[in-house]
Amino acid sequence: MPVLTRLIPSPVVVDISCGAMDDLAGLLVDQRISASGKLAMAISNGSGQALREKLAPLLPDADWYPVADGSIDSAVRLADAIKGKRYDAVVGLGGGKIIDVAKYAAARVGVPMVSVATNLSHDGICSPVSTLDNDNGRGSYGVPSPIAMVIDLDIIREAPARFVRSGIGDAISNISAIADWELSHRHTGEQVDGLAAAMARTAGESVLRHPGTVADDEFLIVLAEALVLTGIAMSISGDTRPASGACHEISHAFDLLHPARAALHGEQVGLGAAFAMHLRGAHEQSGLFAEVLRRHGMPVLPEEIGFSADEFVAAVEYAPQTRPGRFTILEHLDLSTDQIRDAYADYAKTIRS
Repeated sequence: MPVLTRLIPSPVVVDISCGAMDDLAGLLVDQRISASGKLAMAISNGSGQALREKLAPLLPDADWYPVADGSIDSAVRLADAIKGKRYDAVVGLGGGKIIDVAKYAAARVGVPMVSVATNLSHDGICSPVSTLDNDNGRGSYGVPSPIAMVIDLDIIREAPARFVRSGIGDAISNISAIADWELSHRHTGEQVDGLAAAMARTAGESVLRHPGTVADDEFLIVLAEALVLTGIAMSISGDTRPASGACHEISHAFDLLHPARAALHGEQVGLGAAFAMHLRGAHEQSGLFAEVLRRHGMPVLPEEIGFSADEFVAAVEYAPQTRPGRFTILEHLDLSTDQIRDAYADYAKTIRS
């Protein structure tokens, strides 16, 4: 009898531990990613410089490339700079923007990419997607997943707490995204990848139900693992469906309508997920989302991230245009402006009570 299986694209190594960054060179040699130590290190102009001073003596054959911002132009410039230099891998060392730039540049020149995250702000640290600013606002680009994933808890603890908490919103939004995926299956026949859905939902639930905070190593490990599993779930499904539904459409609307005022990605999608659960009538779960977000110091109302109720209503109304062809609770209900305003008033009343 044949054994029917499928290969799952995933990192060859995931190291989430204290001091993980100190042994980066040894880890890459042991995993046969870079025996020569010839690496292209992408870092930010700010905090990345301090990490360079720390790691440069441990990586004597690496070349360092400061990255100005998280734009497609920066990613192309990095790719052009490393082209033809025969690096074993490109290492994205920093937050989400640096990692997304490094993923795109590595894909462009056909070199493996190693993700070394310095905060846990969103699930892009291990996903097959680079989200980069472009002339039209922001775009998502398909790329290979990182070949290795390193998260040093000592470094994570030094990151601003807001950037770590942001990952909580992105992780629990998986639960809302899966509900949208299943809704689409029922109404449009869209196929749901059961394995990808199971991984993404389990990742979200593990963060939602954990009693700890970002001050606890145990919670940081659970959050980091959840973000890694979410990235792998997207690789399995071949798109962002396991982690992106109405919650992300609302966030993208904020980004496009108010590019200079947008909050952190995880803050926006966490709020979007709580509201989306309310829209689908899952009021108890929406309340749980809000309770957990609040406990972690995350926003649950738009005014907590600098937006008025009217601006939130306009973002929800615009949201379906950000992902044409994607079916979520927003497309299903197709609410008018007044209906969105009434739904938000009910949500806000419930959350405040």
